Amino acid sequence: ISLMYSASDEIQPTAKIMHGDKGGFVTLSCNYSGSPYNLQWYRQYPRSAPKFLLLTTVSSNPSVVNATPPYPHLSIKLNKERTRLDLEISSADVTDSSLYYCALQPTVTGN
Repeated sequence: ISLMYSASDEIQPTAKIMHGDKGGFVTLSCNYSGSPYNLQWYRQYPRSAPKFLLLTTVSSNPSVVNATPPYPHLSIKLNKERTRLDLEISSADVTDSSLYYCALQPTVTGN
């Protein structure tokens, strides 16, 4: 397997700390540049490994892949300019308090 990606592919959170109200709507965002193939969100609770939440392809017709089982109160969105990835948490609860990661995945080609 060979990994093809540009050295200019980068992703950075827009804020290091976010606060929200219980039952409210919270949006976590990351800005990205370059040409990643897909972008993902992960959540990590203390003393646990990160857990995959959602993935979106970065294309003219993006598709979303949910974790199994899915997290129904989480959704993912790319902005129109394809420079920001949002994780939207509806009906936020105390159990949503965690460390979140946005990650980019380079295109995988070859066999």
